[in-house]
Amino acid sequence: MLDYLRRLVTTGFAYTAASVVSKVIAVLLLPLYTSYLTPADYGQAELLFSTVVAASIVIRLGLIEALMRFYYLPGERGDRVIATGFAALLWTTTAGAIVALPFASQIGDAISGEPLDPGLVRIAIGGLWVLTLYEYMVTLFRLDERARAYFAFTIGNVLLAIPLTVTLVVALDAGAEGLLLGAYLAGLPFLLWLIAAERRRLALRPDRGLLRRMFRFGLPTMPAEISIYSLAFIDRVIISHSLGPAQLGLYGLAFKFSQAIQVVVRGFQLAWPPLAYSIRDDEDARRTYAVVVTAFAALCGTIVVGMWLEARWIVRLLAAPDFFDSYEAIGPLALGAALYGIYLALVVILGRTGKTQYNFPVTAAATIANVVLNLLLVPAWGIVGAGVALTLSYLIVIVLIHSVSRRIFPIPWQWGRLAVIAAAAAVLIAAGEALLPDAGAAGFLSRLALAALYPAILWFGGAVRAAERRQVLELLGPERLRARWAVLRERRAGESDEEARAETLYEQEVRDQRD
Repeated sequence: MLDYLRRLVTTGFAYTAASVVSKVIAVLLLPLYTSYLTPADYGQAELLFSTVVAASIVIRLGLIEALMRFYYLPGERGDRVIATGFAALLWTTTAGAIVALPFASQIGDAISGEPLDPGLVRIAIGGLWVLTLYEYMVTLFRLDERARAYFAFTIGNVLLAIPLTVTLVVALDAGAEGLLLGAYLAGLPFLLWLIAAERRRLALRPDRGLLRRMFRFGLPTMPAEISIYSLAFIDRVIISHSLGPAQLGLYGLAFKFSQAIQVVVRGFQLAWPPLAYSIRDDEDARRTYAVVVTAFAALCGTIVVGMWLEARWIVRLLAAPDFFDSYEAIGPLALGAALYGIYLALVVILGRTGKTQYNFPVTAAATIANVVLNLLLVPAWGIVGAGVALTLSYLIVIVLIHSVSRRIFPIPWQWGRLAVIAAAAAVLIAAGEALLPDAGAAGFLSRLALAALYPAILWFGGAVRAAERRQVLELLGPERLRARWAVLRERRAGESDEEARAETLYEQEVRDQRD
């Protein structure tokens, strides 16, 4: 069990580290962007970014999800799976972008309550092509579990995007157009480089038989994935139509701040499926799934409590005054992101059994609930209503998918620990909002102290047993750490000549592909 957790943490940390660095840089640039952009400009850019992601989910037709599963099936050839998926995705993405370009004005009118510049929509359509193929290509790093390469590649993209976006937004005063161009143009050279480097594993013509099998698995996941993503997309459309682009800009900024937990969820999303699908024994998988969900919930709960209590100070530190009211939605959005991570853990169960046809009815029901909740709560509570609607919708989808999965692949969930995790977070947040100051140094420090109580409550309050506490302390003890370091050095020093030659040949092959 510890081996699985260590593997998940290792790969997840690499994926999360890349996301953390990129998100931290993005957040640190918010004071600059919010000084040069109006809330309406920011809202339009965020609406189009979300639309591109939603369209990408549709246009890839479940192929990335099928790639993740078929690559590990014993009866399939991994490289053939990669080649077939790429060929199909290249043609569907290119055809989709070509079809959408003439309808830029109509697309803008449909998603926004106010006139939207067709030029912005055309940039987003080009971004759709780049993003979809980019996501497929970086999935190869995950398949190979090349976490360091994933980190370096992602950070390189970020380091190019930052000066490009700053130049467009600040120096050239390009507004929302600068945000969109900076994001998508920076990704294009990295996409082309990766296609060239991996060209031996790619193809322009798919294996039709294999493609049909991949579609049978992947297509049922597409409606489900777009439904679950629509929970974080419908709210933007409704806010745009009901409250206007300025309020959408505040909501988009609150969503950006909630990425403190989204980076953890993203790392989990990238690292979890390869690990979960690689566990062959069903009983071993059941135990691992239960432990992983409990640990993940505890980590997310710690972040949600801190963000909810300190939201006011986060916004005032990192945004221009016109954006200060965005703090109101940070807490609910952070909680929604945590619940989304729990959903990702549950949906892997259905993927393991191949029963992906159940995904769509579950997520469709949650999507309908989300639309109704947003229509009711956004006019009454503004952007806070949208955050609450998102949280409630994720709760609905978790309950529904659990009711389905427990009949197909029952898991011995650790309900007592999960109850402690949820109850402690709710009590601390309620106490902080009701009893503690909401301004000044006193408010900041008292809320920080309250948030710091949460890990202690989990540690001593039932989420971690006494035997587990002793085990963790032993693992983190200086003697144990020194011993593990010595073992790692001995293993490294004891590599056989054959392994060393194999590694050298692999590195030479990579260099040849790059050349």
